[in-house]
Amino acid sequence: MDNSGQRSRTETVRVAGYPHRVQLSHRVLNRATLERQLLLRRAKMPVLDAVAHLAGLQAQAPFPPYYALWCRLQGFRPDDLSRLLLDRSVVRMVLMRGTVHLVPAADALAWRPLVQTVMDRAVTANNDHREPLSKIDHDAVSKTVRELLRERPYSSDQLGKTLAEHYPGTPAASLMFLARAALPLVQIPPRGVWGKAGQPTYQVADHWLDGVSVADPSAAGLVCRYLAAFGPATVADMQTWAGVTKLSEVVEKMDLRTYRDPNGRTLYDLPEATVPDEDTPAPPRLLGPFDQTLLSYADRTRVISDNHRKRVITQNGLVKGTLLVGGQVKGLWETTSARGSATLVMTPFERLPKRDAAALESAGRRLLTWSDPGLTHDVRLVSG
Repeated sequence: MDNSGQRSRTETVRVAGYPHRVQLSHRVLNRATLERQLLLRRAKMPVLDAVAHLAGLQAQAPFPPYYALWCRLQGFRPDDLSRLLLDRSVVRMVLMRGTVHLVPAADALAWRPLVQTVMDRAVTANNDHREPLSKIDHDAVSKTVRELLRERPYSSDQLGKTLAEHYPGTPAASLMFLARAALPLVQIPPRGVWGKAGQPTYQVADHWLDGVSVADPSAAGLVCRYLAAFGPATVADMQTWAGVTKLSEVVEKMDLRTYRDPNGRTLYDLPEATVPDEDTPAPPRLLGPFDQTLLSYADRTRVISDNHRKRVITQNGLVKGTLLVGGQVKGLWETTSARGSATLVMTPFERLPKRDAAALESAGRRLLTWSDPGLTHDVRLVSG
């Protein structure tokens, strides 16, 4: 590192009223997260730019990315994202933490090699698949999958059954698990297209995205993208988001700004990034299911308390839609549809100020108008 890079980490530098290496309050960290996640105010930017800015979107289920963009962008319509899936500008793919994300095409190709260690760990750690997969040649299976997909895409069920014919005695589910872990497979449309249904259908990323230019994979580049979307953050936060380890070795070689969190831990940030004033207002928001704001930190208390987290994230990993009040998760929401009517039920964890409750009810009606335009709508606030 050159001398200027070392100097930027040791001298005091003013950034938006905060000196370099100063301890940031819990409230400042909260507002910084909301600002970078486009949750302090709705942004006016192209959908593809927003997906890139947010370092991808959590996408275990087909439609959470749409809800994530609805609460972040001005005038967002479902077709705005569906078109990007159909023209291959964005893809659905297993990436960070070994979970499905929706990311720009170039990021899919650049980031997948960086998280391969996550996939490798999953193969050896999974109790259901570890033993049957230990008895077969993984490279041979990968070669077979590529040969099959060179001819046409396969659904999850089709690919698993076909692989079982090539490798008798190994469960189809285990072979499919290995295929997803060993190869950069994308879930192609109509999976993830608004209003469409169907099981995942796979194609190899470099085949599906043939012609997409991509920079060489870089762990430092991945850290920068994380900090732009979620910083300031600790190394533990970065590793929780990505699922990879040893990022401290990467961070130490980078020219980054540092702060301290309320517990004295080192927070890293981009040199040019700023943090908001702690008095910055945080309007009420309806965060969709699987919102990444709740999943991308080792210490999630900057947006949700440990007790509330247990109510929001189920034991089988489902993440419910949440009420964001004063920058913190204060309740749950869900929708139901029946007989031409859509109902949004909000369940606060505590009594909300009338102004915030009214703002959330208004947001709920706008959400139903956006998601279920052909139905009659009802919004209910119930006791938790």
